[in-house]
Amino acid sequence: MEIDRAEKPVAIVPGLWWHSVGEDRRIQCDLCPRTCVLKDGDRGFCFVRQNLNGQMVLSVYGLSTGFYVDPIEKKPLYHFFPGTSALSFGTLGCNLGCQFCQNWTVSKSSDIANLSEQASPERIAKVALRLACRSVAFTYNDPITWAEYAVDTAAACRQLGIKTVAVTNGYINAAPRADLFSMMDAANVDLKAFSERFYQRLTLSHLEPVLDTLRWLKHESNVWFEITNLLIPDENDSMSEVKQMCDWILSNLGDEVPVHFTAFQPSFRMKERQRTAFPTLVHAREQALAAGLKYVYLGNVHDERSAVTHCPHCQRRVIERSGHGHKHATIHLKGDCCPYCGTAIAGVFDKSRVNRGQK
Repeated sequence: MEIDRAEKPVAIVPGLWWHSVGEDRRIQCDLCPRTCVLKDGDRGFCFVRQNLNGQMVLSVYGLSTGFYVDPIEKKPLYHFFPGTSALSFGTLGCNLGCQFCQNWTVSKSSDIANLSEQASPERIAKVALRLACRSVAFTYNDPITWAEYAVDTAAACRQLGIKTVAVTNGYINAAPRADLFSMMDAANVDLKAFSERFYQRLTLSHLEPVLDTLRWLKHESNVWFEITNLLIPDENDSMSEVKQMCDWILSNLGDEVPVHFTAFQPSFRMKERQRTAFPTLVHAREQALAAGLKYVYLGNVHDERSAVTHCPHCQRRVIERSGHGHKHATIHLKGDCCPYCGTAIAGVFDKSRVNRGQK
């Protein structure tokens, strides 16, 4: 969807979250745990943050690889305004080096000149309103790397009553984390594995900062968040690791955080790896439910049964999803409660849609 090709791009703007080091115009980026130290002219690991004349700049402000209207369920978020649409967009770059990246043509690209669309934060908010999108989602590549643009866009959206969603790896330092997520209404955090070895070897990063972000979201923010775990054959798909992850979630985040186990599709530098077997996903879901998690779903598979939200008390269906990307949601809630037994269902729901079976 084209926003406005005639609108002049901003592109390069002063960046936040950095400090000078030494007397030769070197600076250190403080945005994420990589803390890249950059000489004049150098770009960070993410590629989009750069040292220009001893100052940090963001080089993709106002630029995007494309805008699309998606069901909010595709983010995936199942308990945040289910059945509504999100205006989704991303830029370029990423602060992780995932060998299995599913969006590598965007996250690993350095071709800023060929970004397809341009839009100011205010324009994005107005278009979302015109298209009746309940939210704007920062996705496709990680909004952490272009946090200044995301924060300004979220502020513009907030003025028009549009919610904002960050689809993120959660790899961010404490101060910018508070700045970024203070403007977000919801997030999906990609917990890629529950192994430091996996994170080091296959993402070129570390596990603990992501766990810190999850704990912070739960205990120090009002952001609704859900977790995605991509199961890769022979890497992070053992049921012992799944159990460890679920036990950690239960102990640190509680039993109401929705978890999405998704199927790996061969991509980027792992094209020879097999796709995740469906029984593996089913066993992971069973493991999570047995551990005590209440809301567990499967993704990247055509299985509507695993997309249903059941009341954790009476097990009746309270939200049913169908169609490509689960774009149709039939909502049986009464307020935010099960209409059959009155149990509260965790989430953020659009009161104009609940208990009407709307699609």
